[in-house]
Amino acid sequence: MTEQEQNTYDHFLAELETLVNTDSATENKDGVADVAEILKKRLEDLGLEAKITFEGKDRTPCLKACTASKNGRFDFMFLGHMDTVFPTGEAAKRPFSTKDGHGLGPGVSDMKGGLLVALYVVEQLKERGLLDKIAICIAFNGDEEIGSPDSRPWIEKTSENCDRVFVFEPCRLEFRHVLHRKGGGRVKITAKGISSHAGADPEKGANALVELASHIPSIHALNDLDGDITAQCTVIRSGEKTNIIPDEAVLDVDVRVGTKEEMKIVENFFNELPNKNYVENTSIEITGGVDRPPMEYTDKTVELWNVLAEEGRKLGLDPAYISTGGCSDGNWTAARGITTIDGMGTVGANSHREDEYTELKSIIPAITMITNTCIKTVLGD
Repeated sequence: MTEQEQNTYDHFLAELETLVNTDSATENKDGVADVAEILKKRLEDLGLEAKITFEGKDRTPCLKACTASKNGRFDFMFLGHMDTVFPTGEAAKRPFSTKDGHGLGPGVSDMKGGLLVALYVVEQLKERGLLDKIAICIAFNGDEEIGSPDSRPWIEKTSENCDRVFVFEPCRLEFRHVLHRKGGGRVKITAKGISSHAGADPEKGANALVELASHIPSIHALNDLDGDITAQCTVIRSGEKTNIIPDEAVLDVDVRVGTKEEMKIVENFFNELPNKNYVENTSIEITGGVDRPPMEYTDKTVELWNVLAEEGRKLGLDPAYISTGGCSDGNWTAARGITTIDGMGTVGANSHREDEYTELKSIIPAITMITNTCIKTVLGD
C-alpha cells in the first residue's frame, strides 16, 4: 500500500467507525438524519451541492448531493441507504471494532462501508481534477430496509436524469457484483366464511380456514426452484377459539420473480385464485402482489461491468457478477431502463446478523476500481 493509499485507508476507517457507532435503524429518524448530516458535510467539503429532505408520510431523511450536471444530466448516480436493521442501542452494545482483517459492527457492510466507498470515489475524482468532467449525483435514502415506501418516488425522480446507476450495497465475497436481482412482494390472501359452533351447529358454518388451506397446494406448486419464481406460504392466521368454526383466515405469501414475464405469470395466477372455490359459502380476496420489479440486466449493463472487471483485474482481482434473490433500490432504477450495477460497496457478508463483517482489505481496491471505471467510461482511455 502506498503512503497515499495508507492515508486514505486510515481516514476511511476513522469515518467508518463514526458511521457504525451512529445508530440509524429505519424507525430511528433522528439517527438516520445524523448519518445524513455527517455525510452532507463531507460532500459539501468536496464541493458538491448537498441537501437533506424528509420524504413521504413518515418524513424519512434522504440526502442528495450533486456535482455540476451536463445540461441537466449526470453520468452516474451513486445510490445507497443510510438505515440499518439493527435497533437503537445496538451501536453501544457492540461498537465498531476490527479483528482478523474484518471490520465489525451494526451496518458495517450493509451498508455504511458502501456509503463511504461512494464518498471516497468522489474524493478521488476531485483529487484528480475530474469533477468538472464527470457528473455525479449521490442519492442516499433512509428506509431501504423496509422496502423504501417513502423514498421510492424520490429515488425514481432523482434517477430520471442519470445515465448509469451504481448501488453501493455490499460486494459479495471475492468481488462478486450484482447484475440481477429478483423482484418481489407480499400477497395477502383473505378467506371469508361463516362462523358457527364447531360441535352443536357445524352445518351452519362455512370454514374459512379450510377454504384457505385448500388453496395452499396450488400456491406451493407455483414454485419453480430451478427457475426464478418462488411463492412461499409463510404466515397463516385464523380463529380464536377451538370450538368456533372460523369465519376468516389470512395467509401471507412471499413472492419472488426473476423477470417481468414471470411477474405477469404470478399476477395472473393470483388474480384467478378467487374464481376457484372449495368450501360452499366462502370467498377469497387477494391484496398486495409483486410491488418491487426485478432488476434485469441488458447488454449495456454487461458492457459497463466489463469495464469494471477489467479495472479490477489490473489490481490483481478476479471479479465476477452474480444473481441474487434479494431486492434493493437498484430494482427501481433498472426497471426504469437505467443501466444499473449493484454490490459496489466494500466486500462483506452476514448482513442483518450480529456477525456481519466487511473485509478491510477490500476498501482501497473498491475505491480505485470504481474511480477508474468512472473515468474510463466517461473519458475513455
